Amino acid sequence: MFRNWFLYLFNFYRFNKLNNHRFSLKWSDRYPCIKDATANTNFDRHYVYHTAWAIRKLKEIKPKKHIDIASSLYFPALASAFIPIEFYDYRPAKIELSGLKSKKGDLLNLPFKNESVESLSCMHTIEHVGLGRYGDKLDPDGDLKAIAELKRVIEKNGSLLFVVPIGKKAKIMYNAHRIYTVKQIKSYFTDLKLKEFCLISEDPKLGIIKNPDKKLLKKQTYACGCFWFVK
Repeated sequence: MFRNWFLYLFNFYRFNKLNNHRFSLKWSDRYPCIKDATANTNFDRHYVYHTAWAIRKLKEIKPKKHIDIASSLYFPALASAFIPIEFYDYRPAKIELSGLKSKKGDLLNLPFKNESVESLSCMHTIEHVGLGRYGDKLDPDGDLKAIAELKRVIEKNGSLLFVVPIGKKAKIMYNAHRIYTVKQIKSYFTDLKLKEFCLISEDPKLGIIKNPDKKLLKKQTYACGCFWFVK
């Protein structure tokens, strides 16, 4: 770390001598970025891959309209370029984009009638419900109640894109999130058909793995499971 700061200081003065004064350059305006000179571009595997997976599924499903419940905002923002999307969150986002509507919504009381939603997603969200992280009420079964709501509103033959952290052992990392087993998630959705399951493993050499084998699943501590359910 000390070496990085020394190099930063050294390069600042070097650059200052080279500066042709098209821009103001002052030490008081510094904004140190000393960890970005890496051999490869680093990224959050869960959030880059699962949103990429979901957008590809939407392209395949081709719904007239899609409803997203509190997933990463990057997903509805990008997918709304080709499919109208309504985004609901406990803490609604102030975002203005064509094809995207942002509204307040509670996963424990979704504002939809029974079996009225054709295409639905809730990704990397359920694992937080009931832990109080976002100002919600403490409830050990909050995730199960939220899952029940998702199943309630999906119409017959409708699709649910569902993403949660996956590991070999189910546990709570309080108050950040829960980690589920694949078996656990399947047991919560026995009344829906699992059309596709993909894994985003912890191995940086692997991408999105469709139908991963049990040996690979047993190696995961904090991986990401992507489930496409149909009612």
